Amino acid sequence: MSVNILWADDEIDLLRPHVLFLQEKGYSVDTVNNGLDAVEHVDKNDYDIIFLDENMPGLSGLETLSRIKGAKPLVPVVMITKSEEEHIMEEAIGSKISDYLIKPVNPNQILLTLKKNLDERRLVSEKTTSDYQREFRQLGMRLGDRLSTTEWKELYNELVRWELQLSRNEDQGMAEILRSQWSEANDQFARFVVDHYVDWVNGRGDDVPLQSHLLFKTKIAPHIREEGAPLFLVLIDNLRLDQWRTLEPILSDYFRIEEQDLFYSILPTATQYARNALFAGMMPGEIEKAFPGKWIAEDEDGSKNANEEEFIAGQLQRLGKKVKFSYHKITNLNSGRKLAESIHDLMGNQLNVIVYNFVDMLSHARTEMEVIRELAEDDAAYRSLTKSWFEHSPLFDIFKDIAQRKGRVVITTDHGTIRVTEPSKVIGDRNTNTNLRYKHGKNLTYEKKDVLEIKDPDKAFLPRSNVSTTYIFARKDLYFVYPNNYNHFVNYFKGTFQHGGISMEEMLVPVVVMKAK
Repeated sequence: MSVNILWADDEIDLLRPHVLFLQEKGYSVDTVNNGLDAVEHVDKNDYDIIFLDENMPGLSGLETLSRIKGAKPLVPVVMITKSEEEHIMEEAIGSKISDYLIKPVNPNQILLTLKKNLDERRLVSEKTTSDYQREFRQLGMRLGDRLSTTEWKELYNELVRWELQLSRNEDQGMAEILRSQWSEANDQFARFVVDHYVDWVNGRGDDVPLQSHLLFKTKIAPHIREEGAPLFLVLIDNLRLDQWRTLEPILSDYFRIEEQDLFYSILPTATQYARNALFAGMMPGEIEKAFPGKWIAEDEDGSKNANEEEFIAGQLQRLGKKVKFSYHKITNLNSGRKLAESIHDLMGNQLNVIVYNFVDMLSHARTEMEVIRELAEDDAAYRSLTKSWFEHSPLFDIFKDIAQRKGRVVITTDHGTIRVTEPSKVIGDRNTNTNLRYKHGKNLTYEKKDVLEIKDPDKAFLPRSNVSTTYIFARKDLYFVYPNNYNHFVNYFKGTFQHGGISMEEMLVPVVVMKAK
């Protein structure tokens, strides 16, 4: 493909060797010796990139840049100058130049700039593909090992890193291979959880991971101080690691990340269980006993997370944290805006807890609304939609205000979510819960190979509605479907984002400690 270059410099005749060098490399180069001619050429022709001298008589380089950007805002412009004065650099960068070179320039500098600005995407794509091809075998070998809880976190981090890199490639061949490897990893991870989960929640063995009910005590309480800047605990419901990775660069302009980790969400990986466990510092079965009447069963009316503030207060008291705290649950735009406008009122508290529900609502809306399904067709689109929402949300305003006031932040979540692809038949009575990734009831029929079954809920610290309650959790990307109207529901729910079961995406979720810059 031919690349058309415009080079504007009042000493363009002295740059003839450079122009000939580029033409020999196959580039088409038009030259002008003043800013007005450069603007005229840009109006009449299409250029892939423009080299612009900063110090030209008449219309200056910066003035020329402004006019070019007004006419063709997307064309990359490389500013070339003899001056290294800071204000000139700042003005040029503020005008959105693509690169900045200091005279005298040599042909290799020009060639490198062209490749960086015109071929960067292709070069990065090729390098990423090559790197993943080398890594593919190593990842496969690791999947054949008996991994520890920490090694599973490391492997998941690696898979997410490759997912984010390969999803940007135009050639999706390697991305398809990664998805196949990811599916294999989720299969192995589900077997790992099935073998060890009951031991984990009972604290048995030498390899017990950090789980939901111990997160507050371990990762949050140590940062609560009686004096100094307050701590803001921001729990974004249903936030996966890959979604956090898309938000991280945005927040890094305002905060320094002091610690990042993954913890294991308890089962079910659902808000009622995992978030209550996090705030109470107890497993669900323990909450039911310690707070009589506060645990609302799934077949009962009422909010399943209406008592989070009381659970937080109880845990703070048990941990000996006699501090002033606030609790805010944001479920709509107006409540988010109101909180964003009142951050200054919270600076006298030692702890401020903010629960933000947008991402969870997005995943549910994607199931129920066709337009959201189209906007978030796959994981990459789901991340993109999350990023777009965040950049224009009151939550982003809240973070910016916290940073300005030198507050400290812990960001975390209760569980993640997975895009389900394969149905698994289940039969239950009328009292069986409706979640697609876990079921509990007294008369369940299911494919044992598809699930982790817990026939004695007490062993996993889960509430029981009767003496014969059984819990089942779907493995990897399966979703439960009843035989009645089977084909309709298989098609309706296939490809939707669900939570409650066993997958890396649902169980391995982020906790991040940040300090304002």
